[in-house]
Amino acid sequence: MLLAGSMLAGVAHAQQAPAAPQAPQAQAPRAPIAPPAQPARVIKSLRVVGSQRIEQDTVLSYTKLRVGEPYTNELIDAAIRDLYASDLIAEVQIEGVETGDLIVRVRENPIINRVVLEGNRRLKNDKILPEIKLAPRQIFTRTAVRADVARIIELYRRQGRFAAVVEPKQVNLDQNRVDVVFEITEGPKSKVRQINIIGNEQYSDDALRGEMATKQSRWFRFFSSNTSYDQDRLAFDQQKLRQFYLTEGYADFRVISAVAELTPDKEDFIITYVVEEGPRYRFGDVAVDSGIRDFNDEQLAAGLPIKKGEWFNAKLVEDSVTSLSETAGLFGYAFADVRPEYFRNEENLTMGITLAIAESQRTYVERINITGNTQTQDEVIRREMRLGEGDAYNSFLRRRSQDRINSLGFFQDNFEITEEPGSAPDRVVLNANVEERSTGELSLSAGFSSLERFILQGSIRQRNFRGKGQDLRAQVNYSSFSRSVELGFTEPYLFDRNIALGGTVFRRDFRNFNFIGNDRNTTFQQVSTGFNIVAGVPLTEYWSLSTRYNLQQDDVTLDESQFFTNGQCDPLRAGRFLCEQLGNRITSLVGVSLVYDSLNSRLRPTAGQRLLVGADFAGLGGDVRYARARFDGIKYFNAGSGFIFSAAAQGGYIKSLEDSRGPGIDPVRIIDRFYLGEPQFRGFDIRGVGPRIQRIPFTTDDDGNTILVTDRDQIVDDALGGKAYYLAKAELEIPLGSGASELGLRPSVYVMAGALFNVTRPLPTVTFTQATDANGNPVFNVDGSPQLLPVNQPVLSNDGQPLFRNTFTQNGLTGTRLTTCSTGYSETFGGTCTGTETNIAATNQIAPFLERFVGDSPRPRITVGIGVNWNSPFGPLRIDLAKDVYSVEGDDPKLLTFNVGAGF
Repeated sequence: MLLAGSMLAGVAHAQQAPAAPQAPQAQAPRAPIAPPAQPARVIKSLRVVGSQRIEQDTVLSYTKLRVGEPYTNELIDAAIRDLYASDLIAEVQIEGVETGDLIVRVRENPIINRVVLEGNRRLKNDKILPEIKLAPRQIFTRTAVRADVARIIELYRRQGRFAAVVEPKQVNLDQNRVDVVFEITEGPKSKVRQINIIGNEQYSDDALRGEMATKQSRWFRFFSSNTSYDQDRLAFDQQKLRQFYLTEGYADFRVISAVAELTPDKEDFIITYVVEEGPRYRFGDVAVDSGIRDFNDEQLAAGLPIKKGEWFNAKLVEDSVTSLSETAGLFGYAFADVRPEYFRNEENLTMGITLAIAESQRTYVERINITGNTQTQDEVIRREMRLGEGDAYNSFLRRRSQDRINSLGFFQDNFEITEEPGSAPDRVVLNANVEERSTGELSLSAGFSSLERFILQGSIRQRNFRGKGQDLRAQVNYSSFSRSVELGFTEPYLFDRNIALGGTVFRRDFRNFNFIGNDRNTTFQQVSTGFNIVAGVPLTEYWSLSTRYNLQQDDVTLDESQFFTNGQCDPLRAGRFLCEQLGNRITSLVGVSLVYDSLNSRLRPTAGQRLLVGADFAGLGGDVRYARARFDGIKYFNAGSGFIFSAAAQGGYIKSLEDSRGPGIDPVRIIDRFYLGEPQFRGFDIRGVGPRIQRIPFTTDDDGNTILVTDRDQIVDDALGGKAYYLAKAELEIPLGSGASELGLRPSVYVMAGALFNVTRPLPTVTFTQATDANGNPVFNVDGSPQLLPVNQPVLSNDGQPLFRNTFTQNGLTGTRLTTCSTGYSETFGGTCTGTETNIAATNQIAPFLERFVGDSPRPRITVGIGVNWNSPFGPLRIDLAKDVYSVEGDDPKLLTFNVGAGF
């Protein structure tokens, strides 16, 4: 058109020029004619073909094509791209572009019927399916499949499996549906084969590897999860290296690079660190610059752990900052800002420190917010707070409040009270955001322990009854050697005052025992019925006083068929010490205890201490009179790096207030004495420490000599208890990795020392006679030892008459029968005797044995061992492997003990 316009303009210009002489029969040139403009293409009709689920209007809504509007090839191309981008369409074609009658021919993406994972053993479905996007009833696209493959591979890489391969497959179904199958080849876990460190001169590779969380894969670390490669752990290890060097004085230390290379087989990683240690610094001048007028800078500096001339230690600097912040908090400055300033002297390699405390205002508690408690009343939480609204802020009281709330056991572990600025610079708001956990317990359980054999237990308890912190409980226990029923209730705040009052009603049936070999043999049975009432009041923040009253009836009996002869307790069968204990007695006891408790948690303490000193007096009525004193103390230390050290000691003494009951009879009853052994003294069997009576049988050797049995399993062993005992323990709890911690595993090593002693030596029981010949002369064995005979004990009737054995014959059979007749026979005991036959006196023969009193010594028994607590799925489990290092004759060591299905 531009060319045509120029030509027309030239024609017009020529016509206006003066006429020139014309050549004969010549014609002027004609301008070319422009082609006609092409008419715009308009969409005459528009329809969609091939859609099954998607409406036609929905398909067209993703394009800019509309009937009656013009279109171009570019618009058609854009419509195709938009339809593919919608993820609804698998294939699309647009026909009729030449005529304007457009047909959009589509094939829809299928619908996912199900998503199937195959080959995943290490990562279960519940770990993978929530992380991927594909799901049933969603639209299938190849883009989404590729994205989910990448997500699954990333999950495996987080688990350290870098060789994992995911192969997606599509299974076509009818009605345009598909199953998506991810075939997973997990591959081995990629371990850390080697950790190389370059640039370290002062410390060896092994020393630095020991500071890292990541460990080299070795056969003895098959239980460790730290041998697998983890990118986050790689960054953590760099920080651990820096912390180590900073605590050793190397202030300029840095990690230049950390590279992890995957081996070609994708099974192992080789990690290489390049480090620069730099020079080692000592502390220079240490000062405190306080902007708070109440503080004396020199006194604060003198109390810091940093000392001039010592090697620089960044951990000590952090501890100093924390110490100054806590000191400021004690004086009410909640938001004191403590910042260390460093003055490096590169010539003499010293690092001066000035701890600057910014000027701050004394703060007051504006408000205490308690949130998250749906069952527990606010009052239960607020009464444990040592700070009130309007009080001057004190960081120590805030921590103490936190510990007391933790000790309730109603809320999540590691509960913390947080603080935030209030409405003014001198105001602070305390937030107690609790997360309640179940405090009701209903259990029907069965278990097995090395003490009680099979145990059945049923109990119901609510430790936070009605949300008021009250404790309501009922329990029934049944085992082969003990049965009990208990009902109890405790009100921790009586009449809204800080007075605790509780009580228990009980009936307990306990069977004492001894061991003959591995067989547990019941001796006496004790049935106790009664109740107790306990009241406690706080004296100070840490000291409290409690009083108690206990009234119970004890009935001590023996199995008459086993231990009685002629209707009486037989010392030859039971022992004098048991026969002296039989009877029914009532104990009326009052007691008092003084308790100091600063533990940071009563459930699982890690810091603090607890000391109990108590005294009991029995004799306020009843049949028993004694005084008893006890102490029990334990202290926990946070040893760092997750280690918890504890030191504990306990002891007691009981003294009878009754007159002596005769020689060889201890005035303190056997059921009131102390006992020591499993489970409190690990390394010994139950009641395995302290005074005891041993009955050692005699036997005959190959030469016919009478000798004592030396096999411990054939010796009858009866624990007598003691009137005094002590026990001390030092234990170190060892932290494990996160995986073991989640399983509830808590191992520890310990050493224990203790003794049980001070009981009256029982009178010995004579259990043998020496054999004599026909002339009455004693008979001796080949080795010169006396030849012993069993004791023949006469059998008596119920009224005390001696019984005889009468031999008779009836229906051709010969037998014997008991009678009171020495000659002849009577149908009834004490009746008229008929007959002339002479009868033999009836006797019970008791094999000879030696009764020995052992174990009554205050010398300490010492054991060392290792134990593991495990919160197993079937109940708490405790396993101990303990070895006695020193014991006294008569003690009963035990190497391995365990409890499952019962608390420990």
